[in-house]
Amino acid sequence: MNRENRTSISEFFLLGFSEFPEQQQIIFWLFLCVYLVTMVGNLLILLAIGLDAHLHTPMYFFLANLSFVDICFSSVTIPKMLLNHLLRSKSISYVECMVQIYFFITFINMDGFLLGVMAYDRYMAICRPLHYTTIMCPRFCIILVMISWIITHLHALLHTLLMVQLFFCADNTIPHFFCDPYPILKLSCSDTYINDLMVFTVGGMVFMTPFMCITISYAYIFSKVLKIPSAQGIKKALSTCGSHLTVVSLFYGAIMGIYLRPSSSYSVQDMAATVIFTIITPMLNPFIYSLRNRDIKAALKKIKRELFKDPRITKY
Repeated sequence: MNRENRTSISEFFLLGFSEFPEQQQIIFWLFLCVYLVTMVGNLLILLAIGLDAHLHTPMYFFLANLSFVDICFSSVTIPKMLLNHLLRSKSISYVECMVQIYFFITFINMDGFLLGVMAYDRYMAICRPLHYTTIMCPRFCIILVMISWIITHLHALLHTLLMVQLFFCADNTIPHFFCDPYPILKLSCSDTYINDLMVFTVGGMVFMTPFMCITISYAYIFSKVLKIPSAQGIKKALSTCGSHLTVVSLFYGAIMGIYLRPSSSYSVQDMAATVIFTIITPMLNPFIYSLRNRDIKAALKKIKRELFKDPRITKY
């Protein structure tokens, strides 16, 4: 298509979940509650880990980073949707859309990298316990997280720069509640071969690296666990991995349901799966980790006692 026949649009329109006012009202309050629960739950995890010296270990350091990323991840998509409902608008500017794409790619990949790093941490704790404190030192943990941030930001920058090179014609309606790169590419009237190639190669590598780390780590973990003679020992070893496996299953299961299958259009099922890993998983993470973790529960109870203790009671 010739350049003169192309149109550079200034905004997109997000169709969201429903066009009926009654349903929109229900969805608004539902998403508002989910967002508030996500913020409070993850902030409590951060507070518990930060204030309790017993939780200053590699596992909880990575969990704190995961909670921070989940707060950011939810804040990329939900606030704009809630604001549009209050303003009775469906529009999002081109610049806002590109910014949303950048941070969406950053935080979704950062979630994956942190889950991969946490799987490696569990492998070291169960399969190589004698070397755990030596290898998983604070400096190495910080380096792992920093490398993850650098890779995810560079990956997001690559796809965003390629996205801004595209032209969009008359159709600027996105069948989604945020600027997901997948349906936006389908709206472009430019040649998206390079974008698709980068998604398949670079995106595939960034996606598969933490996933393979998780798979290999748990292959070693399960092979080690099966050699433990006592049932109590097996239960104890698996209890340290149960929460992480639950989060991994939710996160990667939903992503694979969307991006690893051919589709000519973005369906309602795709949107529902996107909601799982962008909204539901960040909300559930604090509950999954706190309900199955005695240390987190003890730290949260300690915070509760400190917050609600009677200030008139003093200790002499």
